Formats: sequence, C-alpha cells, structure tokens
Amino acid sequence: MNPVELHEAFGYCPYCNEKISILIDPSLSHQQYIEDCEVCCRPITVTIAWNSEDSVEMNLLQENETSCG
Repeated sequence: MNPVELHEAFGYCPYCNEKISILIDPSLSHQQYIEDCEVCCRPITVTIAWNSEDSVEMNLLQENETSCG
C-alpha cells in the first residue's frame, strides 16, 4: 500500500488573519476538523471539499462560527 501524499494549501486564520498552512488528504472527498492556528493557537474549524474539477474548496471559521453556505 502506498502512503497518501498530502497537499499543502494556504488560508487565513479567522482570528488573527495571519496566513497559515493546511495539509489536505486528497483521498478524502470531504473533511471537517478542528486545528489550532499555528500563529495565535486558537481553534479553527477547517472544512475541505474536492470539487468535480479536482480543485479544493477550503473554509476556515472560528470554532463556534457557522458557515452561511
């Protein structure tokens, strides 16, 4: 079995607005998890989905914030 190669994407922390790196597992079509900001250490809800064109849609929200989409 070959290991999955993670992809790196960049986004902005919803708390401190600093650019952060997120590692994405392309073997999962939809992912949602909590990850601490690498700058301010606050919890971010990370939602990732691959669309039909093999590009990723990433949403970074404050832990208790809900998406409007």
